[in-house]
Amino acid sequence: MWRYLAGGAAALAMGGAGMLAFCGAARPGPLLPARPAQVAAAQEAEARPARLPEATPATREEKRFGRYDKNDDGAITREEYLANRRKAYARLDKDGDGRLSFDEWSAKTSAKFAGADRDRSGSMNAAEFATTAVKRRPAPKRADCPPPQTDEG
Repeated sequence: MWRYLAGGAAALAMGGAGMLAFCGAARPGPLLPARPAQVAAAQEAEARPARLPEATPATREEKRFGRYDKNDDGAITREEYLANRRKAYARLDKDGDGRLSFDEWSAKTSAKFAGADRDRSGSMNAAEFATTAVKRRPAPKRADCPPPQTDEG
């Protein structure tokens, strides 16, 4: 008889434990606190719109216009338009006389040739010439932009 009582008590205990587990699982939120990185990612995902706007040629052109319009008056004067060229010219005009000699104009190219001509023969072979190729920088990868979505189907 005591076996029946022990079995009944065990069944009640298991039922009570099940109810506690069920009621605990029904509570909103995780049982363990989230890590700060998960919280930040969840908040960022909520704040981010479903589809991010893309830059349009108009906005790129507006930015370009803004770079030239130094006094922000909505118009680009000849002086504003030529300002970047004047700076580039001044960097090439090493002696500052306002005149660009051939040596000043070709200084960068001459230095590039001298650096590529490893054997100092005055001429470049194919391997030396290959080192003069323009090394383009890849566009920076933006961590805040999601990867482009492709339609597979």
